[in-house]
Amino acid sequence: MDPHLLRTFVAVARLASFSAAARELGYTQSAVSQHIAALEADLRTELLTRRPVAPTPAGERLLEHAVPLLLRLDAARADVLRLAAAPPGRVTLAVSPLAVGPRLLSALPATGVTLRVLPPAEVPAVVATGGCDLGLVDGPAAPSDPLRLPDVAPLRVTGVAEEELAVLFPAGHPYAGRAAVRLDDLVDARWLDAPGVGLAPAAVRTAPALRYDGTDLHALCSLAAAGHGLALLPLRVARAARSGVAVPLESPRLVHRTELLAPGAPTGAALAVAARLTEAP
Repeated sequence: MDPHLLRTFVAVARLASFSAAARELGYTQSAVSQHIAALEADLRTELLTRRPVAPTPAGERLLEHAVPLLLRLDAARADVLRLAAAPPGRVTLAVSPLAVGPRLLSALPATGVTLRVLPPAEVPAVVATGGCDLGLVDGPAAPSDPLRLPDVAPLRVTGVAEEELAVLFPAGHPYAGRAAVRLDDLVDARWLDAPGVGLAPAAVRTAPALRYDGTDLHALCSLAAAGHGLALLPLRVARAARSGVAVPLESPRLVHRTELLAPGAPTGAALAVAARLTEAP
């Protein structure tokens, strides 16, 4: 299958419009229609209904393959071009909000680094496709277990830190006075939904108390301290909030894990920063 046709198909399916896809891709609407017709002829099945524009069952199945395939192609292109195109001595580092901790701060050189704070789910793809030279991503995991990352492209993954987790309660919460807490005791509690930060208990029975679409940890901690929902955080972050009450997580046995992501062919400057990150105390 021609990747140009696949890109057109993904754009039309995402935008639910031939004309909007044409504007986004810089084609005429006629060309977009021809691309879809050629792809349907190749696969001998209808992929999109026209009124309204929506994927057919066959189109839905193709989308499942097309999106990661195109991402892999973008990652391959970025990997090849990265060595020649990178400015000498400069590194762009993508980090999830909770990965900005003591290890990163002690490892950063004084000059030559651009830091981009992104939601955890976006970090692997932006490294794979060349948007950033390196990435730091975090999440809860069993001690010494790797994070479950999306399979966007072959990336070098190195664990760089593990630390204790805690639940941040408002001061008047019944569990705020405990020495430690079990998540099993909180499955019916209301939690903040903060995908831009990324830490959330897996087994929660209730709907989120509030959704926070941001990456500002101070704002997230303030929401938890004000009683808008509980937050699962690294213990150092919860204690540094100076609002609410941080109670260490006792069970299940989980840690906050941070991992370094690097492409298959990093630049020399990126290798130097990666070495500082993995060797930092």
